[in-house]
Amino acid sequence: MAPTDDAQAQRKRREKAIDLHLRTQDPDQATAAHRALEAWVARSPRNAEAYEEVRALMGEARSAILSDPKLTALKPKKRSSARTKTAAVAMLIGTATVAFYTLDGPIRMQADLMSGTGEMPIVTLADGSTMQLNANSAVSFEFGEHERIVHLLRGEAYFEVAKDAKRPFTVETINTRARALGTAFNVRLAADTQVIVTEHAVDVASLMSETPKVRVSAGEEVVCCTNGRAGKVRTVDPAVALAWRRGQLVVDNVTLQAVIDEIRRHFSGSIIIASDELAQRRVSGTFAIADPDKALDLIGASLGITITRLGPVVIVRG
Repeated sequence: MAPTDDAQAQRKRREKAIDLHLRTQDPDQATAAHRALEAWVARSPRNAEAYEEVRALMGEARSAILSDPKLTALKPKKRSSARTKTAAVAMLIGTATVAFYTLDGPIRMQADLMSGTGEMPIVTLADGSTMQLNANSAVSFEFGEHERIVHLLRGEAYFEVAKDAKRPFTVETINTRARALGTAFNVRLAADTQVIVTEHAVDVASLMSETPKVRVSAGEEVVCCTNGRAGKVRTVDPAVALAWRRGQLVVDNVTLQAVIDEIRRHFSGSIIIASDELAQRRVSGTFAIADPDKALDLIGASLGITITRLGPVVIVRG
């Protein structure tokens, strides 16, 4: 039997609560995640209930681990101190947590669709819209009778929206809502959310505050939502900004770190920049990021730096 709309909504609320709770534990996302969590909980009593339920369940799970009699079998035959036992349990919990994040647990718990390293799939959605995912990206869907919502959990996606006046099409990230007005547009999630419109217009609003929405038209972009507010709408060349859809990266005076971050989406190993100073070197050019080895070689030649390969690890040195 299919779940009711209310049951589906409750499941989505729990998934959102889990996502926000886990993000608050991640040092790289904690500040934005705490703000997003506070705003989300304040929007609805049901959101608040879902978060309290998730927090209680996670607390119970931790207590269950700590009280599991199997753990006592790990202690030495000689009497061990409470400190030693606590340290062993803490190590076990820590190992499980690291494995959970390493294996992409938080995203896999929520995603309906994920792209792997180097994959850029084009997908037809249930409503007839099309979506292209950038490499290493993830989304979940919430399509109902009155609305169509895509949650961009990680990475970047380009949308060409099928018309349906009765069901608005919205893309949400951790901090931003982008509502299509019969349009084609791109959404990228990094420290903030970037929205680029290629056809018609999109209304962009913060999910972290009640600040007014901004309208972004074709050939424009906006970054949202630093300090809970959308930035200034700017003109952009979509062919350049969305070169990733062709497997390319076109940059003008950006940091080497930013370029390497894009190449990592398509690289199955690790890329290490040897120094912070080198990471801040400025780079301009067009790179075939769908072929990461070729892109790295071009960077090395253009900047006069050394690219050293050690199996799956690449070291970038000045």
